[in-house]
Order: sequence, then structure tokens, then C-alpha cells
Amino acid sequence: MLSPTEPEPDRKPIPQVDFELGDFDADEDKHLDFYRKVAVHEDMLVPLAEHHDGADSYYVLFDRTATWGHPGMPQVLAVHLLRDYEKRTFSFEQARLPLPAMAQSWLINRGCPHDAIGLDPELGPPPADEATRALERRLAGDGDHYAMGHSYTADDPDDMVIVVALRALDERAPSPFRVVVDEVDTDAWTRTLREGGFDTVGEALQWCNDRLAGEATPLPPVRPTAAAGRPADVAKAPAPRLPGRSR
Repeated sequence: MLSPTEPEPDRKPIPQVDFELGDFDADEDKHLDFYRKVAVHEDMLVPLAEHHDGADSYYVLFDRTATWGHPGMPQVLAVHLLRDYEKRTFSFEQARLPLPAMAQSWLINRGCPHDAIGLDPELGPPPADEATRALERRLAGDGDHYAMGHSYTADDPDDMVIVVALRALDERAPSPFRVVVDEVDTDAWTRTLREGGFDTVGEALQWCNDRLAGEATPLPPVRPTAAAGRPADVAKAPAPRLPGRSR
């Protein structure tokens, strides 16, 4: 998570994204759709990661305007651009997601090589520990067991936290509901990512609400699965929004 404001002077200057579409045309509706969903605040999008492979470009972007939008809205934007060099046209997909690792997962599932979309380590607070790094790797690189149901991003400088509730696509999965919580220590300028397991959606959402109110108990552990299965894609197919904290 980045601060929505300018970084301190001793941090890396904020880079700007360039979609490199100046010589490309698309129909009017496509241009308008791209402008409305992606490029309207292009100068406020920070490229946390990007990869270009021929006709394809993949971006993990931090949207600095999101802090002034709907309370709690995700601040990370994943964008996949596909150019047709013969016709000089382009198409695109985009998704707004709460965590950079989830944006990486979304792009990997659209053809981006896993090892090509690493986050710029000089942008945003680094992981505080190996547990955070391990969970980020799993969220970014794994399969299709979970879908996102609810998230809330709080960028209060006194308590910068993101909560994400996930549900298992396999109803037989242990801990069928998961909560991932990302917390920033603004004094140490590091972030910690942790995961907990719940039996019901109500319990998962209640924990999210309690954490946002500063009243949460420790996250319950995820129950181990009996047999190893394919890992989870937390971002490919978001589920309908679950009831939760009012924005």
C-alpha cells in the first residue's frame, strides 16, 4: 500500500505510467471505455509493476485518486493491454483489486509470466517478514480455489489497513472463508500480511468489521487441508459482493 500523498524526499521519485497508445486507434466506444476506466487519471497512476511482451502489456498500478473516491474502495488497478500492430488498434481488460499480489495473480492468469511482474521494491513499504513474503507469493502465483467477496481499504495514516474476505469455490474446502489483512507500520515503513480461516461468511465479515473498528481478536488459523490441491487464484473471478461494512 502506498500513501496517497507524495513520498518523503528521500524515497524514490514517483514514476509515471505510459500506455504507449499514441499511434493506436480503436472505435470510439473502446477509446471512451479505456479513458473512463483507466486513463482518466493517468498522471495519478503509479506503476508498481509492468511487463511488455510484443503486443501485450501488463500493469499493476496504484491509483492515488482512490483515496478521494468511495470510502474503502480498492486502490490497485490491474490492466492488460493487447495491441494489433497491423490494424493499429487495441483492446484491454482491467480490474480494480485491493492488494498488489491479487493484481499480479489477475495478470498472470491472462498470460503474464509469473517472474516478469515483480513489484518495484522501492515503491511502497517493503514486507516486514518472511511470512508476509510467502503469503504474497502464494496470492500472486497460485491457482483457482478462492474468489474475492469483499474488501475495504482504510488509508488513515494512524491505521493503514486493508481487509479482504475470500470464499472457497470448493464448498468442501477446510476454512471455506478466508480473511487476508494487510497492515502498514508507518513508523518502520513496512507492511505485514496475514491470513485467517473461518467457517461462515458472517464470521469472516464480522472479523473484518471488528478490525476496521480496532476491536479485532487475533485471526483464527486456517485449518489444514487433508490433501494438497491446486493453489488459489484470489483475483481471477470476483464473486458478487458479500454484505459487510457499510461504505
